[in-house]
Amino acid sequence: MVEQSKQEGDVEVVEVIHVWATTRSLSTGLMYSFAQRDDMEVLDEPLYANFLRVTGFDRPYKEELLSKMEPDGNKVIKEVIFGPGRKKYRFCKHISKEWVPGLPSDLMKKGKHFILIHSPLDILPSFEKIIPPSFQELGFANLMSIYNELSELGGPPPIIDAAQLQEDPEATIRGLCEDLNIPFQAAMLKWEAGPKPVDGIWAPWWYKSVHKSTGFEPARKYPVPFPFSHYDLLEQSLPLYNLLRRHLRKSSGLLKSPLTPPDLPVPANEKLLAWVGDELLPRDSAKVSVFDSVVQGGDSVWEGLTVYSGKIFKLDEHLDRLFDSAKALAFKNVPAREEVKEAIFRTLIRNGMFDNSHIRLSLTRGKKVTSGMSPEFNLYGCTLIVLAEWKPPVYDNTKGVTLVTATTRRNSPNNLDSKIHHNNLLNNILAKIEGNNANTADAIMLDKDGYVSETNATNIFLVKKGRVLTPHADYCLPGITRATVMDLVVKEKLVLEERRISLSEFHTADEVWTTGTMGELTPVVKIDGRDVGDGEVGPVTRRLQNAYKKLTEDSGVPIPNPA
Repeated sequence: MVEQSKQEGDVEVVEVIHVWATTRSLSTGLMYSFAQRDDMEVLDEPLYANFLRVTGFDRPYKEELLSKMEPDGNKVIKEVIFGPGRKKYRFCKHISKEWVPGLPSDLMKKGKHFILIHSPLDILPSFEKIIPPSFQELGFANLMSIYNELSELGGPPPIIDAAQLQEDPEATIRGLCEDLNIPFQAAMLKWEAGPKPVDGIWAPWWYKSVHKSTGFEPARKYPVPFPFSHYDLLEQSLPLYNLLRRHLRKSSGLLKSPLTPPDLPVPANEKLLAWVGDELLPRDSAKVSVFDSVVQGGDSVWEGLTVYSGKIFKLDEHLDRLFDSAKALAFKNVPAREEVKEAIFRTLIRNGMFDNSHIRLSLTRGKKVTSGMSPEFNLYGCTLIVLAEWKPPVYDNTKGVTLVTATTRRNSPNNLDSKIHHNNLLNNILAKIEGNNANTADAIMLDKDGYVSETNATNIFLVKKGRVLTPHADYCLPGITRATVMDLVVKEKLVLEERRISLSEFHTADEVWTTGTMGELTPVVKIDGRDVGDGEVGPVTRRLQNAYKKLTEDSGVPIPNPA
């Protein structure tokens, strides 16, 4: 066996730098890079022999390797990795699959660690025929475990991607040196071509390509075709790669987003579970297929629901409208009503959302067998999405809001009936853009004849001389909150009139409010630069707000008790 012996001039305590990498990840090039430093010695996979001894895996060079490398992992860690040396630093290149059970905890507790990742899309096509690729050979599961263990021991380790090294080697290496608290040396960017004294015994089988290099070379402009015989391995490993990639040290232009990560309106929503199809998924994993009809053409229906004190307000009315909309659009293989309810309940319970929360409930026509417009391609059944969030009221219901009239007109029933509560909302979004540009809460939308229909997101009411008026639901959505407020108007013994209303009538109204699931009753104090009434929230609005609040307290479908 080859053992490291102490020599005169050895440094007793060497600072060890560990890189943990997947197979075929430019880790050898990174080892060559660190070997160029004048203060660094390197070790090429010092735990490889231990890995073969423990796993029993075969390799063309196995006998030679076991005869020349120490196969006892405990000895390697104590005497080689953390043994005395002749330089200030020691760089240890580790392949994640070689982190096997039985290794002492010192390996993770001592030294500085970082992780090198490489997309399995690039790794799998580059596998040679020496070893068939497997999930274990790729090493992503081990790499994820290593990341978690290091995070628990001393905080998340730095992560770099092979793509960063190829795109901007200097920025990536400089950033890595900064993270490792070692000085950058320009020599790290170049090395001589050919085999190196530091190469492991396996170099003739694996290092042919890197031996031709003299530095980190740019990736080819276009990738090679993917070998679809490895498709299953890609499906297994790509999610783990993407999980690690979220924690990248973004030091190169390739991987920097032009936008800084935004702050969420409610930080608690950073971690939530959403229902997609037939399962609950973490926020960042909750996605629909690119073949889904909602992606292909906005072909979906939706509802918004609010939770008050352990109850879902107007749940059955919203489900009635959801299923009516799905029927109007000729959806097939629609889930049963009880299935949708169960998905809603399970989502809320799992998230612990029993109050002050909002549900965006969507039902798409489903996934297609091939891209295209025709519903004949939808053979998988509908896709159910339950997105529950912590959400305070979206408007200022105390002081009121300002509106502007949009030039974008509301859809006519001649084109797309607003009684279908569909997800194709570009018409409303264009109006909302006008509202945003005017710095108002929302925008009023007119019908084809110039009468007021609704806002881009809510229904609308006015009060004139004690009478409450609202537009016919011909061009606007017949909202559930709208219907609830209309009932309350009657119960409060106020006169209710539903008719065509011109814009000037809203400009000259005594009071105006909008209604919607999230906004409830929102006072409007200014429209198109004109004060509504005296510019303050009016008494009828306050009266109906109080009546609505009491109704939400007293009614609703209870969320089942998880106990």
